[in-house]
Amino acid sequence: MSGLDVFGLTFATPWVLLLLLLTPLLAWLKGRFGGTPGVVFSSTKTLRSIGVRRRSRAGDLLTALALMAYVAFVLALARPQLGQTITRTQASGIDIMLAIDVSRSMLAEDFTIGSQRANRLEAVKRVAEQFIKQRPNDRIGIVAFAGQPYLVSPLTLDHDWLIRNLDRVQIGLVEDGTAIGSALASAANRLKDKEAKTKLIVLLTDGDNNAGKVQPLTAAEAAKALGIRIYTIGAGTRGMAPYPVTDPFGRTFYQKMPVVIDEDTLKKIASISQGEFFRATDTQSLEEIFNEIDKLEKTRIEVERIAQYRDLFPWFLGAGLLLLLVEITASQTIWRRLP
Repeated sequence: MSGLDVFGLTFATPWVLLLLLLTPLLAWLKGRFGGTPGVVFSSTKTLRSIGVRRRSRAGDLLTALALMAYVAFVLALARPQLGQTITRTQASGIDIMLAIDVSRSMLAEDFTIGSQRANRLEAVKRVAEQFIKQRPNDRIGIVAFAGQPYLVSPLTLDHDWLIRNLDRVQIGLVEDGTAIGSALASAANRLKDKEAKTKLIVLLTDGDNNAGKVQPLTAAEAAKALGIRIYTIGAGTRGMAPYPVTDPFGRTFYQKMPVVIDEDTLKKIASISQGEFFRATDTQSLEEIFNEIDKLEKTRIEVERIAQYRDLFPWFLGAGLLLLLVEITASQTIWRRLP
């Protein structure tokens, strides 16, 4: 429904409102020329000398009633409508679990945030937060893992709450290690009973599987059977990375440590589940990877708009007729002029 919307009141034919601009002109013409005289004199000079000049309150009221009736008729012609448009948004049907490595090797500072050097976990959290904000219509959950997995957040559409929980993810909350298989199994368990059209796991790690009771490829096969696709990301520069070490006196210094990522296993996990493998060697490449995943699994939003309006022109038409009736009745009774 097209038209002019004024404080929730919609006019279906708003161009008619231009007739309201004639109201001041009609009032001026009425005051300038008045109505038909009841008694005709050759000269009003003698009458003007009798008494004090006064305006006729009756004439003012009758004019006001007529003008108000005119305004009401114009508004009725503009077809005022009162109502609302209901918008229903259907989510995309995509459920995503983020499986984030929080083993001690994620303390390596081979990433940056802005111009400042940052460890891998802080960079991952920053980029993951942006990824979450880009997908407001998807249910997203988080599993963190080191020597064993733990749930950070179940699948939710409350992304503000999700991001607050992501901010609280730290290294050292569970025993150290890299239980990739167990993390995949935990994430898949959160997705298995859901009726989403698309189910995804985004696995990010900087090491190889050395803990847990579930083998990564076994977990990948189970995920595939559940209709879950897995995107794997290997995070860390190639070669050596600066790793913070604290001496007995509490002083921190950096020691070069080799970066060991089992790319072959990560590739197989992605291949088994019909996902993809990516390698993030710095913050920029990590951002590009998450953007690529965002494009590959594009959210489809179905929007339904229902317009519900109630015509109000009968009320304005009735008000105009009532005002006109009062004006005519008053002019022929209590404020009747001389014949």
